[in-house]
Amino acid sequence: MPNPIVSVSPPAGDTSDVHVGTRNRVARSILANGPSTAVDLGKRLKMTPAGVRRHLDALLAEDLVEARQQRTYGQRGRGRPAKVFALTDRGRSVFYQAYDQLAVEALKFLAESAGAEAVDTFARKRVAELADRFREQLDGVPVEQRPALLARLLTEEGYAATLRESGKAPAAGEQLCQHHCPVAHVAEQFPQLCEAETEAFAELLGTHVQRLATIAHGDGVCTTFIPMAAATGTSKSPEASGGNSK
Repeated sequence: MPNPIVSVSPPAGDTSDVHVGTRNRVARSILANGPSTAVDLGKRLKMTPAGVRRHLDALLAEDLVEARQQRTYGQRGRGRPAKVFALTDRGRSVFYQAYDQLAVEALKFLAESAGAEAVDTFARKRVAELADRFREQLDGVPVEQRPALLARLLTEEGYAATLRESGKAPAAGEQLCQHHCPVAHVAEQFPQLCEAETEAFAELLGTHVQRLATIAHGDGVCTTFIPMAAATGTSKSPEASGGNSK
């Protein structure tokens, strides 16, 4: 990712290069790992909580990150939820603005000149190229191991994907979380990109999946629910359920 995060003037005692470089590391860590607490950032970057918060305060002042209440799944313990920090649209635009604008203009031209069906075809073709690279590896492992392998393959492609358990029987399953989406801004106007991706996940995993949240829809992470049937190998339908679109 070539473009650095924009930074405010360094506080007293900091040199400009060190200040900008550290602030850039904080922002990139949020981009790669999704909404993060100050404690999480400190552990990943080997910084003190006070040091992390100083840079977060500056990023907040520049509207490059925003503070949110951490989402909890299942029963929550006592006390207030931890505060997490996520990149704003402005923060993401530092990385993708020029490429996004070109892609949006190209897809608008395609839709106007060849119709919406042409955009659908393009979206499926784009995802198919990625899925083809995954298919050989996924087909070689048991069905119950495919979600974890898909998360690893997506991470290798730059999507910073993780997998976690979700829910209880009979609605138990796993959530595939993509903390980074290279086409989020484009998908805001062309949700076909997300729909095609969801369909590809269903085909690769051999089960229906449901998109619960997307970065393009305003969420911090793209989240896809994979039912427990995929882990037990009992589901055979590759039909996708789109849920929310990016």
